[in-house]
Amino acid sequence: MLKSDLLEIIANGENSSVEFKRDDVRPEQLAKEIVALANLNGGLILLGVDDSGTIVGTSRQDLEAWVMDTVLGKYIHPMILPVYEEVVVESGKRVGIISLTQGTTKPYVVRKNGGEFIYIRLGSTTRQATREQQMRLFQTGGLLHTEILPVSGTSLRDLSVARLEDYLLNLFGEREVPTDDLGWEQRLEGLGWVAKQPGGHHVCTVSGLILFGRAPHRYLPQAGIRWMAFAGDSMEYQSLDDALLDGPLVGLFQGSVGGGRERIETGLIERFEERAKPFLSTDVPTVESMRRERRWHYPLEALREAIMNALVHRDWTRMPEVEVVAYSDRIEIKSPGSLVNSMTVEKMIAGQRVPRNPHLTEVMRDYGYVDARGMGVRRKIVPLVRAATGEDARFEATEDYVRVIMPRSAKES
Repeated sequence: MLKSDLLEIIANGENSSVEFKRDDVRPEQLAKEIVALANLNGGLILLGVDDSGTIVGTSRQDLEAWVMDTVLGKYIHPMILPVYEEVVVESGKRVGIISLTQGTTKPYVVRKNGGEFIYIRLGSTTRQATREQQMRLFQTGGLLHTEILPVSGTSLRDLSVARLEDYLLNLFGEREVPTDDLGWEQRLEGLGWVAKQPGGHHVCTVSGLILFGRAPHRYLPQAGIRWMAFAGDSMEYQSLDDALLDGPLVGLFQGSVGGGRERIETGLIERFEERAKPFLSTDVPTVESMRRERRWHYPLEALREAIMNALVHRDWTRMPEVEVVAYSDRIEIKSPGSLVNSMTVEKMIAGQRVPRNPHLTEVMRDYGYVDARGMGVRRKIVPLVRAATGEDARFEATEDYVRVIMPRSAKES
């Protein structure tokens, strides 16, 4: 790092990705700051700068070895490999710089006094993570899949047996399905759609209820789609339509794959399309005949992909529903939860694939609801929106949500 760059960073003060520390800091305290940054988005720790931003320099002998061997080697788990360098500034004073990228094996912990402690960065302060924050870190690190968590109060009766039979026989390749409750419980427990509880009874898991549940929202308040439409470009005026749409993700079909399949009952995505159709499309007469043709204001395939992604890849520890809001000039699809692990918007557009909920993802691929290669953003949303509107779809990612914004087509096609 250049001296001028370092001085500018110090002048700007501490923030969510920059921490100042004197080099006489205790090793467990420095470990705490390193862990907090790695559990967020990474950042810099400047050794030899006090909290006020005054450069006091370093005096500890073999500072790099102390950081790498003592602090990281003894106190931090799993292993973190930062970049360490030193820069000479005013009056020959040296500043040690620990550069950390966002960790890929979250959560990182500080081991001390026989226990493990998880820390996160909130603004310019470091705090011990709450239970909910710890759960999200475990989830983003791939150590916890909330889709297989049990849902209290449910039972086998809350699942659609007809949908389960159709999936197992016609898509999963089973030759027969269970004939009694015990058989169903054993089979679905193996698939991760029910979970056995203390006492021997079974309850639905999140994925089982979301995929095949009769009314998922009854037990999971965050299930379903919150749909709204407005005449203008903001929510300032009364909505044209406002509804909470519930139901299993998958439709109910009859017939085998090879012999042709007919949908006899809709899933959540079809229920959304029917409800939103009057606000997202227009009936226009065709030139060739007296028939009328429905023209969508957004590429329908891209719209389906964005909404299905929002449902399948959402964070089930967050309470809001997936939200779809149509305005006069755009539609916004918001999915609760941040991007998984080290995923970024740029990586997502480039085609990287890191499913948050692999059970849900695989089943929806079997049904053909999501892109079989897991590259729907790159292959569908990005090119189809650009071709239809001449503008790019926009993607926003925060710690609380991922949002896709599609501009409305001027041609309404």
